[in-house]
Amino acid sequence: MQVDATFAELGAAPLQLRISRSSPGRYAIHDFAKNVYDVHAYGTDGRELRLERPDAAGWTVPAHAESVTLKYKVYGNRVDGTYLSVDTSHAHINMPAAIVWARGFDDRPITLTFNTPVGMRWQIATQLHEVSGDGSLSDPRRPVADHYEFTAPNLQYLIDSPVEFGPLMVETFTIGPRTFRFAAHHTGTRMELQTLVKDVAAIVQQEEAIFGELPSYEPGFYTFLADYLPYASVDGMEHRNSTVMTSPGSIANARIELLDTAAHEFFHSWNVERIRPRSLEPFDLERTNTSGELWFAEGFTQYYGPLAMQRAGLLNLGATARTLTTVLNGVGVAAGRLVRSAEEISRMAVVTDRTEADPPSAVPDVMSYYQLGAAIALALDLSLRERSNGQVSLDDFMREMWRRYGRPGGVREGYVDRPYAPADAEATLAAVSGDPAFSRDFFARYIQGHELADYRRLLMVAGLLVRPASRGRVEVVPVESAGSSLTAAQREFRDNWLGAR
Repeated sequence: MQVDATFAELGAAPLQLRISRSSPGRYAIHDFAKNVYDVHAYGTDGRELRLERPDAAGWTVPAHAESVTLKYKVYGNRVDGTYLSVDTSHAHINMPAAIVWARGFDDRPITLTFNTPVGMRWQIATQLHEVSGDGSLSDPRRPVADHYEFTAPNLQYLIDSPVEFGPLMVETFTIGPRTFRFAAHHTGTRMELQTLVKDVAAIVQQEEAIFGELPSYEPGFYTFLADYLPYASVDGMEHRNSTVMTSPGSIANARIELLDTAAHEFFHSWNVERIRPRSLEPFDLERTNTSGELWFAEGFTQYYGPLAMQRAGLLNLGATARTLTTVLNGVGVAAGRLVRSAEEISRMAVVTDRTEADPPSAVPDVMSYYQLGAAIALALDLSLRERSNGQVSLDDFMREMWRRYGRPGGVREGYVDRPYAPADAEATLAAVSGDPAFSRDFFARYIQGHELADYRRLLMVAGLLVRPASRGRVEVVPVESAGSSLTAAQREFRDNWLGAR
């Protein structure tokens, strides 16, 4: 892909140009410079300027006038939530993999122009702010523009704004005053997409009920960007006002998996995009971003995705029991839980998170912070419900975290003004539970310590039996499937937990 970037109103200092080494939502280093080549800089008079290469991730223009135009090519053939993919069918653009930026210009607004390949009827879906073109995607009968122009208010927002540029199939829906766009590049039919989007809307409604309201989306809408293509990787990546979802599966043969990804990523529009740990704000594009809060940012999101699907009627009790089986085996078998706390396992993401080649971890005793966080969320949800006779739940905790740290938002788009620290989450739990001692004990044992909750006892309150399975594993099944009777108290607890909101 050819990229031309102009940097204007420069001072006399050397222009330091960089390409990201990390990507928002990914915690390991990726070194996107490996795919950038044929780099040249030009002055206002069109003459080529001398470029220096101080390191693998940057270029310096030591002498220049008031503006510099950088021209380069970037290679990409990976359809996922991190990299770039360009072919004759579309351009799938994750900004950290494609954009060279300048140090010291973080708060400058940026204008982007996308040129449509000759002879192609391509559209654009993105959370960037539209200036011209048919970015609204509202009427497929409108002529396709030869170019599209968008803006970003600053570098953080730009880097967080993926783009799908191609022959899109788009469906929209509204919930209250909020508009949602589902832009798909896939091999299926319009009817298949429409039925999928109907289910996505049901998930959105259930997740809205958890927090009590939907966020405000700065472009005026939220966009689901989906690439369901045979050569795509399985991935999902959250962004402030959009998400990227990729899969080699189709709507016809992988529907539940695709909905699960949508449920997880959309929950992030509250949890991590707006309810944001201080350790990730702002995101550092030049090094790893170490966070001890991924058990909450990712793990609690992992818990709520399938729960929202259950409440929306898209999963039955058997499917939810199988999900819980996966979670419990994920934390009960791996040795990592014995030597590392949830906070420590979260910090290990910089070496265990997905990298370009997905190499096996050199640290075999590290478990997934997704599964560990989901297990902690399960324990906290059931504990709060049990100790309050169903009056308080994890939903209340999430709603209060939103009220305190998410809803206040930020003065600048792309930034969060009130990120939380671990002590803030503990204090919020103390307030919601009405019991500071309970909150302190829970954090000390299950988040900062190395203990596992008593899942057999907690799940039995909801009429779910945890029984031994083969090879040291366990299985979660409804008690009625195991030949026992479900009591009225168990049924009420289960309905309050898993029923629609």
